[in-house]
Amino acid sequence: DVLAVEGETYFGNGVEVSVLSETGGREVVMTDNLSAHTAYIMAMYRHRGQLHGKMSEIAQAYAETKRAATGRVGRNVRICNCGVITDVAVGDCAQINGAMRLHDGSINSNEYDPVTVGSGVRAEHFIFSSGSQIESNALLTRCFVGQACKLGHGYSASDSLFFSNCQGENGEACAIFAGPFTVTHHKSTLLIAGMFSFMNAGSGSNQSNHMYKLGPIHQGVLERGARTASDSYILWPARVGPFSLVMGRHVTHSDTTNLPFSYLIEKNNTTFLAPGVNLRSVGTIRDAQKWPRRDARKDPDKLDCINYNLLSPFTIQKMFKGLKTLDNLRHASGELSDLYSFHSTKITNSALTKGIQYYNIGIRKFLGNSLIQRLVNLPAGASDEEMQALLRPDTEIGHGLWVDVSGLIAPRSEVARLMDDIESGAVADMETINARFRAMHANYYTYEWTWAYDMIHAYYGIDPACMTKAQAIEIVRGWKEAVVGLDRMVYEDARKEFSLSAMTGFGADGAREDKEHDFQHVRGDFESNPFVRETLAHIERKTKLGDELIGRLE
Repeated sequence: DVLAVEGETYFGNGVEVSVLSETGGREVVMTDNLSAHTAYIMAMYRHRGQLHGKMSEIAQAYAETKRAATGRVGRNVRICNCGVITDVAVGDCAQINGAMRLHDGSINSNEYDPVTVGSGVRAEHFIFSSGSQIESNALLTRCFVGQACKLGHGYSASDSLFFSNCQGENGEACAIFAGPFTVTHHKSTLLIAGMFSFMNAGSGSNQSNHMYKLGPIHQGVLERGARTASDSYILWPARVGPFSLVMGRHVTHSDTTNLPFSYLIEKNNTTFLAPGVNLRSVGTIRDAQKWPRRDARKDPDKLDCINYNLLSPFTIQKMFKGLKTLDNLRHASGELSDLYSFHSTKITNSALTKGIQYYNIGIRKFLGNSLIQRLVNLPAGASDEEMQALLRPDTEIGHGLWVDVSGLIAPRSEVARLMDDIESGAVADMETINARFRAMHANYYTYEWTWAYDMIHAYYGIDPACMTKAQAIEIVRGWKEAVVGLDRMVYEDARKEFSLSAMTGFGADGAREDKEHDFQHVRGDFESNPFVRETLAHIERKTKLGDELIGRLE
């Protein structure tokens, strides 16, 4: 119907998105080159008032460079059967077919990764990044859509940020910060006033952000890798630790940030916590393997720096805190107590004991991995002094607390240094901010070893500066035991998927042999399952790696 610009416009740049809090207070200013990490700082560090002011100035200065009274349609673009398109900049190779209304936005398509806007789409005050697909009656207001995101099948969202590889279908989002790989597919699912990443929302998952008092002022955080089961409900405010599973209805405002890899299960209106149990879940390991394969970004200029590591200083530091918490609970209430109370949750005696076991396995696996990678080039017959020299960290960066900046895992000191530079004016543009984040990401393993070096001393009581080869061998043996033990747990968890109870519903007439044959034709045989075979191969590879290093050390 119409393709026009109705006066001076910024094409979606400079628009404030009231993320996490519908009533305001955490606004993020949209720009074409907004990364998940820049948005995280802008939204979450509001207590640093000067920082937010400077970042808003930087974003608005970028928006000013885009101001124009004339629109642009790039090369090799197809616009067909559309309604009203006003104040929109269209990049190269975009495909816009059947969109109903597009107003005040940028479609940042390019030849490497074109953008597709499909039938029935309505969007106002938006930015679509390269490789994104917005289709099938999606309804968006004040939204940033990151690289390789897919939104469609009637999905509606307002005041929300979706970063790399997010998927939204059928459901609804309001004021959410969707970090990389946030996925929701179901009509009955509402995500509201929450921060997520590497998250999969089950059907019927929803949250409440007010209690009919002061309005929608509450917010919540599901840290990286958290999942919600079907019909789960969380009353904000609440915080769920990394790689945790939420089942049932939870209304007690629990905070499990330092108990990662847990199950939160509702029973009789009470939240029961099983610490660490998700570490041995086949679903957790499968997720960690599939995320890198599902990164659909083809644009060589990737806005978000994504760290896929399941075990990192970020999660291992939480395991250290989790161990201390569980030990303190056992000491305070006694080893024979049936139930322990923690932050509005209940932990059974057996769950607490197993949680300590799982966290110790995770810590030994991570520290052993770091040590082995450091010694990969150690020659056979090297002296203790040569080994100690090889173990010496390459940098002082990495000590202390680590943070997950919406997909990027980095030392808090480096993130703080960047914020200081923004406040002082030493960093004054979006490109420099993004470059600094890319440098943190590129140096992850260098920084990681500095942290692991400290933790080996803290956990094993062995100073790496004085470590002997005999001590290194003991750490590697403990690592091998942890890796193989954890893989065996995952293997047994996978076996449950092939049990007789899992075959319920298979077989045309219910005979057992028909059921088994039908199951095998549909699901395959357990031993030939690709994941199971990879788990067994992983055990073999890691055993060989450990034995080879022990041989060189001996």
